[in-house]
Amino acid sequence: MITISLRHRYPGVEIDIAFVAPTPGTTVLFGPSGSGKSTVISAVSGLLRVDRGHVSLDGEVLLDTGHGVWVEPELRRIGLVFQDARLFPHMNVDANLRYGLRRAPAGPIRFDDVVDLLGIAPLLARQPHTLSGGERQRVGIGRALLSQPRLLLLDEPLASLDDARRADILPYLLRLKSSLALPMLYVTHSLPELSLLADTVVLLEGGKLRASGPIAELASDASLPLAVRDDAGTVLDLVVEDHDHARQLTRLASSDLRLVVPLVANSPGALVRVRIPAREIILAAEIPSAISVHNALEFHVRRVVDDPLRHAALVEITKGDSVLLARVTPDAVQRLALVPGAAVVALVKSTSIDVLTPG
Repeated sequence: MITISLRHRYPGVEIDIAFVAPTPGTTVLFGPSGSGKSTVISAVSGLLRVDRGHVSLDGEVLLDTGHGVWVEPELRRIGLVFQDARLFPHMNVDANLRYGLRRAPAGPIRFDDVVDLLGIAPLLARQPHTLSGGERQRVGIGRALLSQPRLLLLDEPLASLDDARRADILPYLLRLKSSLALPMLYVTHSLPELSLLADTVVLLEGGKLRASGPIAELASDASLPLAVRDDAGTVLDLVVEDHDHARQLTRLASSDLRLVVPLVANSPGALVRVRIPAREIILAAEIPSAISVHNALEFHVRRVVDDPLRHAALVEITKGDSVLLARVTPDAVQRLALVPGAAVVALVKSTSIDVLTPG
């Protein structure tokens, strides 16, 4: 468990943030610039002495201003990755990686495993100035891992990369998340990064905590900032149930839902993460008798929230423990009598479901 409580004043803004996140797992700090994300990272790593605060990791107190506890940064065993990988320019990749290993206590993370995990074996003899931005970031992550951290902090590690380089490195971050039982705090304002990597989301706004919790809950909460974005949508973790190769379809399932998507490479039994954009869900009073849509699911309305900036409404619909978020017109709300408790059918095109986890 990571427990964080911070108060710190900057000119013109006061940071007042407190939350708890489970370990292991990836906790994503999400919010606009100036919301306090980097302050949390700096305080947890020990690079910033906050006015008041408490930080503990799995029961060990790293900071407690009320009791005079301050663990020096180099003793916290926390790996830190910035927007810029900050590699030593006079060392090749191999030497940069071994620098982190040399200064670390004995631990379970091995050099060869990190090189394989991040796909950097072809880079070992190269100098930092010959690397692309994405390659530098992978090396920076590798160096942080080889310091044998108990916690990895990543402060917008992809912010300086263009879309193509960002797409290149995201699979490596996903591999890192799935291969190592290493808690991570990850700062971003990118919804694709949030959707792919987060287990827990901490929403920050104006130096304050807006909400925190599992991504499936927060992404489908119509009252939160994630829901009012153009790209709002539901994030779900599902299991590959089976494949229908003749029809080129795959069935995904949870305890409450079954969804059909275009054929994926993941094996039956594999856990995959999907995202369903709110604007792609059609609501109906009953299941149509003939329609091209593969997914026609019976739900109940939980809540309807106005979205006046888009002349729309956000509708939370539930089936068991699963919640989807749909964006429809106010007219549709009236015509379908969408009120809490009302039965409704969700129509979801299989091609509208983004399978985020590569096979």
